[in-house]
Amino acid sequence: MLGAMRHDPRVRVTAAADLHRDHLERFEREFGGFTFTGAADLCASPLVDVVYVATPHELHVAHATLAAMHGKHVLVEKPMALTLEDCDRMIHAAESAGVVLMVGHTASFNPAISMMRQIVASGRVGALALISATAYTDFLYQPRRPEELVTELGGGIMYNQVPHQVDAVRLVGGGLARTVRASAWKLDPNRPTEGCYTAFPTFDGGAAASLVYSGYDHFLTSKRDGTSGAARRSLHAVHNADGEHAQRVQSGYAGTGPLSESDSLLQPELGEFVVTCSGADLRLTPEGVVVYDDTGMHTIRADKVTGRGAVLDELCSAITRARPPVHDGRWAKATMEVCLAMLQSAREHREVELYHQTTVLEHQAC
Repeated sequence: MLGAMRHDPRVRVTAAADLHRDHLERFEREFGGFTFTGAADLCASPLVDVVYVATPHELHVAHATLAAMHGKHVLVEKPMALTLEDCDRMIHAAESAGVVLMVGHTASFNPAISMMRQIVASGRVGALALISATAYTDFLYQPRRPEELVTELGGGIMYNQVPHQVDAVRLVGGGLARTVRASAWKLDPNRPTEGCYTAFPTFDGGAAASLVYSGYDHFLTSKRDGTSGAARRSLHAVHNADGEHAQRVQSGYAGTGPLSESDSLLQPELGEFVVTCSGADLRLTPEGVVVYDDTGMHTIRADKVTGRGAVLDELCSAITRARPPVHDGRWAKATMEVCLAMLQSAREHREVELYHQTTVLEHQAC
């Protein structure tokens, strides 16, 4: 996000808070802003209008409510929080303070995903039937802090990668998921959290989605050039948890260099993403959306703004133009409800009903 902020003329990064001095020193060199070692001092600073919360998942509720209490607008990383009750606390804090609360699910901000939503909503490709998202990545073998491998603390794919798929599918499908059935697996005792899953959410109107994600670094949907297992091998070379933690801390400040692969239109966490309607199939590609219909195959090119750039677009519109964001607290809570229901379904081996969903149209009509 820092890279996107640095290149956006509407945004000035004025301050940062971090526990690690080397991160703050890098920030000072790159931005020349003020630095703090406590979130409260940052939130109280008169130099700050918006607080971007990118702390560990279990701290989102405390830091987002702290920012709102100081009258700051809030952009929080996904997942919004670890429980629906914490989501409600964040929503109440923002509404009580009269500030914007947005959650940055960058995958559903992908311009091509937004284009898919517009095409489906227009009706010109017929009724929506199925959304398929299948991704295989190396997520679980990137350096992790200990809590990132504990499900109850927000670890594993269900809190980190699955929200990307769910949020994108909800956006294309209109938002109103009604039920979900899921299975999830822990396949490596050295990484004792969910590393792969499959799920079948259903939507109002009869549409459904088929979701698959694996972070076990074997087959990779984004790389088919023999690099399978590279993250595993790199992790094995670290030898111990202290070394892995040190690598994770070192990577915690990514700097503001060139945009990475995850900033491209074809985001690894979405994988192969295809939407089936009665009149056409729509496929996510690096160029935009490929439409397969009775006339053949043709590409609708998407703007080259990245998902992170689109996050800033929506945030700035919400603050400066009072335009309600699509990805507000209630939208993000609904996405979190689906992810939590998937975990429940996997534990209880049954379909789970959903009660806190909200539509795309309701937000767009505001």
